[in-house]
Amino acid sequence: MNNPIVDESLLDLAHRRSVEFLRALPERHVGPRAARQELIDAWGAPLSEDGEDPAAVLDSMASQADRAMTGSAAGRYFGFVIGGSLPVAVAADWLTSAWDQNCGTFSTSPGDSVAEEISAGWLLDLLGLPKTASAGFVTGGQTANFTCLAAARHWVLRNAGWNVEEEGLQGAPRVNVVLSAEAHITVYFALRLLGLGNANVHKVDTDEQGRMRADKLAELLPHLSGPTIISSQVGNVNTGSIDPVRELARIAHEHEAWLHVDGAFGLWGMASRDRRPLLEGVQDADSWATDAHKWLNVPYDCGVAIVRHSAAHRAAMTLTASYLEQTSGAERDPFDWTPEFSRRARGFTVYAALRTLGRRGVEELVDRCCARARQMASLLARDPRARVLNDVVLNQALVRFKDDDDATRETVVRAQRDGTCWMSGTTWHDMAAMRISVSNWSTSEKDVERSAAAILRSIP
Repeated sequence: MNNPIVDESLLDLAHRRSVEFLRALPERHVGPRAARQELIDAWGAPLSEDGEDPAAVLDSMASQADRAMTGSAAGRYFGFVIGGSLPVAVAADWLTSAWDQNCGTFSTSPGDSVAEEISAGWLLDLLGLPKTASAGFVTGGQTANFTCLAAARHWVLRNAGWNVEEEGLQGAPRVNVVLSAEAHITVYFALRLLGLGNANVHKVDTDEQGRMRADKLAELLPHLSGPTIISSQVGNVNTGSIDPVRELARIAHEHEAWLHVDGAFGLWGMASRDRRPLLEGVQDADSWATDAHKWLNVPYDCGVAIVRHSAAHRAAMTLTASYLEQTSGAERDPFDWTPEFSRRARGFTVYAALRTLGRRGVEELVDRCCARARQMASLLARDPRARVLNDVVLNQALVRFKDDDDATRETVVRAQRDGTCWMSGTTWHDMAAMRISVSNWSTSEKDVERSAAAILRSIP
């Protein structure tokens, strides 16, 4: 019997084109090569009256994949802390699309609700965080920071006698926000969305590696009165450095402040027995933001907001309506923990990745990326024209060439154009630098050797 829901020929075509793309990744030019106008010419046309053949549409899209898509799923992509996708996570993502679940409530998708519940428990255990903490699966680190800081806003204002969800911020006690001088831009954007703004942020100096200085925080807090939120960082976006969270937490809690940890990639260091000592005290914070699409290597988009004080987390996020089917109380409604109602079912890929890898597999993935970052730094440092600017403690290497801004920027451009690998440029402590992020499960020693050679021959 013909089933109108299933067009196997289209799924077969998508599968074939996907496999072609993935097979070519290990040897292809890593950066995108198509210019905007080239893609507009290839894909653009007036919208037809009667539509077009679906197979032709898919083929048209896929025909540009090699030139239009960045090879970020490959082992020689080192830009912007973008992970690849584990094969099992890609397969689970295909199932997620086929199942097409709206996972706002338990009643609309019991499967994803339970997958998120189980995965959250595994994550808390793997990362050494309190087992009673709550977790919400969101789009990425930016929304994870927003969610955690919304819980923080609720908590500090409730302690000051103000219900911000009901009364808003007009007339509320002023909330002090304290950030590292090198806080990630997504934290600032979260503050905008929360109505806390950026102009009045109190910035704490960092050390030579980009870590927040605990002594400067201790000097600042006695001069602040009222509700206070502090955001620290585990994994500086340039150097990978880790704030002294144990000391920061002690100081914060002495002043009844909330300590948030932006751990978009660095929090995964807790899964490694080798890296864990560098993150001492992370478990003492009040909330944590991380990305599964970074070091866990699941497809975009998937971040996780984790909050110690689950009541504050839920109060900041949840709403209800008469038309919503109420659960008995034991079931988990995912929208209670995120700012989204209708959204993709993110629990399935995380569940598949964690169950497939196990504790040791995640640890080996983290350790392998750290080792490859150290290898890259070591290979580049052998050349007198290159200078590694950071202590390579996680998966980030920051390199400068000829100790010159122009030469460094030109090296980045030439290396990107070469296509053997792709990494980004940055400015750190008023110096131009090449920023190398090793976040892909498939990056091998050979990948790093080839990439280092390509970078060195790109020096002007």
